[in-house]
Amino acid sequence: MGTMSLRGVAAGALLTLGTLSVSSLAAWPLVASAAEAAQSAGNPALVSQIASHLAQAKGVRAQFTQTQTLAAMKQPLVSTGSLLFFRDRGVIWQIDTPYKATYVITDAGVAEVDANGQRVTAHSAQGTRGVAQVSKMMRAMLGGDLSALYSQFDVQAEGSAAQWRMQLTPNQPQIAQSIKGLQMNGGDYLQSLRITLANGDITKLDFAKSAAVSEPTPAERSLLGAP
Repeated sequence: MGTMSLRGVAAGALLTLGTLSVSSLAAWPLVASAAEAAQSAGNPALVSQIASHLAQAKGVRAQFTQTQTLAAMKQPLVSTGSLLFFRDRGVIWQIDTPYKATYVITDAGVAEVDANGQRVTAHSAQGTRGVAQVSKMMRAMLGGDLSALYSQFDVQAEGSAAQWRMQLTPNQPQIAQSIKGLQMNGGDYLQSLRITLANGDITKLDFAKSAAVSEPTPAERSLLGAP
């Protein structure tokens, strides 16, 4: 498989959640209150503790290993790199292997960045709407606001605040047509995210060396569209 094909497949993982079902994602309500979220979650006390831990950092830098297991490929596709997650602004996703590329994910969608730090491409408007919606929800979740997901997922949590595991299972038919479930593990930070699609494809993200960040660099602020 050539470099461009690898780029296409790996970049597609960034859109895994965003392009599952654009029409249904755009309709996901974000109205569940914290109390309603706790009532719909398994082990609500632990969920509250997890949210509190995740909310402590405005931003996080981490290294990642992404493993995609796809029905159309004989071997898993593995990529590695680093990311900056900033709750109020978005994510800068830098792939180092098997090729080099940088993507910026904000509420506006996903853009690719060239070697000079300039945005060069953006994904389709349709894909952008889905990514923007999911990006906002994922950032809310990683910022400690788990209520944004509860209106569409049943949540089960186990472990302790120091080492926890959450399983999210769609409770709406529209979502279940695309997603079988999401599994998250972590402590003070998210350590892994496993996305299982209804067709059996799996994307797993493992995060390492996570560290809190209070402010992005000027260059990062520019990429994220901040003054």
